Amino acid sequence: MELQTHYRACNLCEAICGLTVTHQNGQVVSISGDPADPFSRGHICPKAVALKDIYEDPNRLRRPLKRVETNGEVSWQEIGWEQAFDEVADRLHQVRTAHGPNAIGVYAGNPTVHNSGSFLSMPGLVRAIGTRTMFSASSVDQFPHHFAAWQLFGHPLLMPVPDLDHTDFWIIIGGNPIASNGSIMTAPDVGTRLRAIQQRGGRVVVIDPRRTETALRANEHQFIRPGTDVFLLLAMTQVLFAENLVNVGRLADVTDGLNALQEAVETFSPETVASVTGVQADDIRRLTRELANTPRAALYGRVGVSTQEFGGLCLWLVNVLNLLTGHLDEPGGMLFTSPAIDALADRPGVPKNPYTKYNRFQSRVSGKAEFMGEIPVACLAEEAETPGPGQLRALVTSCGNPVLSTPNGRRVDEALAGLEFMVSVDIYLNETTRHADYILPPLTGLETANYDLTFHVLAIRNTARYSEPMVPKPAGTMYDWEIFENLRLRLTGTPRDEWKLQNPAKTIDQGLRFGPYGQTGLSLEQLLANPHGIDLGPLRSQLPARLQTPDHRINAAPPLFLADLSRAQAAINQLVNPTLSAPGSPPAPPGSLLLISRRHLRDNNSWMHNARVLVKGRNRCTLLIHPDDAARLGIGTGQAVRVRSRVGEIELPADVSADIMPGVVCMPHGYGHNRPGTRQDIAQQHAGASVNDLTDEAFSDTLTGNAALNGVPVWVESVG
Repeated sequence: MELQTHYRACNLCEAICGLTVTHQNGQVVSISGDPADPFSRGHICPKAVALKDIYEDPNRLRRPLKRVETNGEVSWQEIGWEQAFDEVADRLHQVRTAHGPNAIGVYAGNPTVHNSGSFLSMPGLVRAIGTRTMFSASSVDQFPHHFAAWQLFGHPLLMPVPDLDHTDFWIIIGGNPIASNGSIMTAPDVGTRLRAIQQRGGRVVVIDPRRTETALRANEHQFIRPGTDVFLLLAMTQVLFAENLVNVGRLADVTDGLNALQEAVETFSPETVASVTGVQADDIRRLTRELANTPRAALYGRVGVSTQEFGGLCLWLVNVLNLLTGHLDEPGGMLFTSPAIDALADRPGVPKNPYTKYNRFQSRVSGKAEFMGEIPVACLAEEAETPGPGQLRALVTSCGNPVLSTPNGRRVDEALAGLEFMVSVDIYLNETTRHADYILPPLTGLETANYDLTFHVLAIRNTARYSEPMVPKPAGTMYDWEIFENLRLRLTGTPRDEWKLQNPAKTIDQGLRFGPYGQTGLSLEQLLANPHGIDLGPLRSQLPARLQTPDHRINAAPPLFLADLSRAQAAINQLVNPTLSAPGSPPAPPGSLLLISRRHLRDNNSWMHNARVLVKGRNRCTLLIHPDDAARLGIGTGQAVRVRSRVGEIELPADVSADIMPGVVCMPHGYGHNRPGTRQDIAQQHAGASVNDLTDEAFSDTLTGNAALNGVPVWVESVG
């Protein structure tokens, strides 16, 4: 066959960059950026090239595996799809009959939302099981975003994003979009867009405990002590009121709670929080004034402010600061998208807002509140370990690796080993799926159709693009939606002569036709005729019409957040005066350092370390430590160090650098591919250590249930 060209959007991270894939006889020849993509404009990052590695990886699973244990030795037997579906459904039915539906848990990993097949078909399986024991990666790093959006704007998915192409002042707190390609902000080629802000005379400021890749390109960087972002944000809010800088602009007529908010933040002056945060009072005032006085400005917070014990308060305050400075829902500020498939649009027979409930039930052991139908994943291990009615006895995982990606991974590892039954939908035998009784591998990446349902909702420009499979489906393989549908039909007891798989393409087409651009003729057929994607225009102001709150108003001081402020007040009191015994976050234990994590451009959480093109080169799983701390501990660059926390310890090389704040250490997340029974190839050679062998499942945001992965006290010592 002659060379063929395939166009699609990359689904490895949130940037959804357009790709041009050249292939021949089913083999990938090259992958490059698609210059005709109206959103990414030819940009590509190293991860996209790894789609070839994943597609051709000989270790990737393509047929179902069944776990067989003989005389204590575990082996894996390849079986047919029908046998796998029947046996998995039968085992799940047995657990449900014996212990009830809630004894079956479901865990959705991050890649689930990167694939419309999984995203649209997995809920059907959950309903067929009938369980409310649902976990996902959302409670690892983004529940506070959804919680704040729900409280302020009426829906967890109504999250504003920075209008990067028009802003003149961009404050980034706890985010590193140069490495992440944007997060809760779909923004391909962030580097070029950041440079464009500076070229038009604007400024970029990064506030982070590490001088990140983004900070190196910014106009200004401020160090901040991990876990104290909430005090900085409270002080900035206090300055706005104290200096009469509050101006909510055209949203004044629909905004309530300003007096209550002013009273709540009154004691958090810049001088009060400066010693706690490490940010000088004068700098807090200056940055606040710049944010208030710059006509087109945006304050953006991401993982660093979300994955801490005050994540909910942080994201509330980020939104509030944009509101109080007149930058919410304004060009150049923080805007809401108008996606082609709009989950918030009115549809016949669909409730107006299905996600307005919170705390409808609690986790069985520690009483954590449900949010968006999920239990915080930090509860997974205890739910499996603790005997009694409702004990988690079976687990279904989709595209996730919680052993490496959730708090106290070693405890999760042990808990999974004790389950009665487990099935994983995954393409690899990894640290999590090694505990499964069955592994059901879907086709992935270049082989699948995809529409980015989630990331168009968070994009800094409105576009739409549908990716078709590069090649026809090989015989004996399954798409992810076919796997979920086959299990759903069996678990619902649908007679076989009535079986009909629900292809997500039909749902996507309906979503496009009944969406905001349907009247202009947008449909799946139109997207198929435009493989580079269709530009739907820049973001625009949409409030108050877009609000989903019952009264169509914004309450800037929701009672849930005001109540949680007492916890923050107790924490800062104890940080200022460690002799106080009031409840709250105590100062770091003597001799400890505060651990934070980082992300690299060349990997993606826990699922890109098997691609040879990405893992080659120097070891990137190192512990960043400031020269002052290194000298005190007698540690040099390259030296092996032991890091321990309340829950465990690891070893990895040290990297002495002034780019990390004194008193803080930093290591990447997603590593630790060294559990027995996993694949012994490239991932093992670059295994590294898992930061989640140190993070603490007992350390979380009380309000939202999100894991607190940053600011974990650890002790570091030289090995040998």
